[in-house]
Amino acid sequence: MKVAVVQGGPSAEAEVSRASATAVARALTVSGHDAVLLELEPELAGRLLGGAFDVVFPAVHGRLGEDGALQGLLEVFDLGYVGSAIRASAICADKVSTKTVLGAHGLPLAEQTLLHVEDALDAAGLKARLGEEIVVKPPAGGSAIGVSRLLAGFGDEDLRRAVLLAREQGPVVLVERYVRGLELTCGVLEGDDGPVALPPTLISAQASEWYDFESKYSEGGSRHVCPAPLERDQFVRVQELAVRAHEAVGARDLSRTDMILGDDGRPVVLEVNTLPGMTSVSLFPEAAQAAGIGFPELVDRLVRRAQARHLGRPSALVGRPLPGL
Repeated sequence: MKVAVVQGGPSAEAEVSRASATAVARALTVSGHDAVLLELEPELAGRLLGGAFDVVFPAVHGRLGEDGALQGLLEVFDLGYVGSAIRASAICADKVSTKTVLGAHGLPLAEQTLLHVEDALDAAGLKARLGEEIVVKPPAGGSAIGVSRLLAGFGDEDLRRAVLLAREQGPVVLVERYVRGLELTCGVLEGDDGPVALPPTLISAQASEWYDFESKYSEGGSRHVCPAPLERDQFVRVQELAVRAHEAVGARDLSRTDMILGDDGRPVVLEVNTLPGMTSVSLFPEAAQAAGIGFPELVDRLVRRAQARHLGRPSALVGRPLPGL
């Protein structure tokens, strides 16, 4: 089939997106599809409408591509696409909205507060509420852009710098209790029998003391162990939480849930990614490979599922008068 692979866009993660899209296009070609790379830009609409595409594979991250905007465009054009629909995409693009939904479904979360522009920056007050160590982050975006970790002993000036960095991505700032423990992620892949958790991955930052942008994307910046070497009950619990998170936000086709396994042995859910990185060495494809699903097979399954879903839905009533009108 002919597949439009959408990449780029205006977010700070555009280059990461292009790396994912290039890998997806290559894998689709290996699987026998005709893959065409398209940039997320104003001309995209015309190219989608004139391209005679069977399905669209969004390989985008951040604003306009991952937040439901692109998904809405594809719905208007009646094009089938891989991944979550508008609502789940919008929820998961905002960490506050994600935590609101996950909390309502009883998933374990880190305590949090929000800082608005008019709020005083009071390090002592935040410590009293959240603990001696915190994480300051923008609610939107990913790849740890704009995120700071403030450890024991931080003061008002440290907090001010962290808040200013986060506000480069937007005015509202999310502050969470910092949970010490193991960094984990767990993918979910949907099939005919519903969502199934892939093997969890243990992530060890190598480029810095925590899993920041450099650790995520620099050569040798992190080490991934999949399946994660966890005790059996912890392994199953992480997979269970990933599926519960996927279902709670209404994700579709695939997702990846990031967690911390605290030093007390209890996992805490951080966020849900509806369009995880999709290079052949990204976390989600690595986990699929550990489950026996190679990268070309993975992307082939995703586009075939998207096409079948689109063809199987009721025909749109575009341009048809309603009965009696």
